[in-house]
Amino acid sequence: MSLPHDEHHSTASATVRDIVLGMADGLTVPFALAAGVAGAVADSRIVVTAGLAEVSAGAIAMGLGGYLAARGDIDHFRAERDREWRETHAIPEEERREVATIFEGYGLTREEAKGVAQKISEDRARWVDFMMRFELGLEEPDPRRAPRSALTIGASYVAGGLIPLAPYVYLANIGQALPWSAALTLLALVCFGAAKGRLTGGGAWRSAVQTAAIGSCASLVAFAIARLVH
Repeated sequence: MSLPHDEHHSTASATVRDIVLGMADGLTVPFALAAGVAGAVADSRIVVTAGLAEVSAGAIAMGLGGYLAARGDIDHFRAERDREWRETHAIPEEERREVATIFEGYGLTREEAKGVAQKISEDRARWVDFMMRFELGLEEPDPRRAPRSALTIGASYVAGGLIPLAPYVYLANIGQALPWSAALTLLALVCFGAAKGRLTGGGAWRSAVQTAAIGSCASLVAFAIARLVH
């Protein structure tokens, strides 16, 4: 009698990676900017205005970067697929040999591998799909990925960026707002890291500590630079 087998795999996706990218930058960069500006002005409204301007510009820039990266993946896949399509027509024997070599790497004998390669090559579209996946290691990107990536990264950046700015909105005294901003940013990094760890399967506590440590270091460096500039 066979025992039931439950498999637990990570369900992390490209969307999760986009959220991680946008949120991590959104928490650290606006915090450092606001903290740097706070050292040069006495009015918290100026800090909020500068922070919101940075969040807006940063969200657009990050979103555009995500869009271009996703479009680049699509263009790269199509270019490689066109090349494989041409090669299966121009040098079919060489391409069949490459297929056979892949199967030999999985333990098939040379003759067995040749037979499988011959069978796969009977359908050219299937042949090209096989070469894309197993020779080049490329999966076809979702054509809707680019706009989704842009929106996800941009929205995550805004969500993260508003957290360190919140104390400057509610506290007129910059000296009080700065430590609250730092505390909220650190707390958000810990919570964000824990959530990321659960989604990616990397362990909530470990991810929380890593994210908080990396984010804190990045914030401190950016804060020091901002203070030096002012």
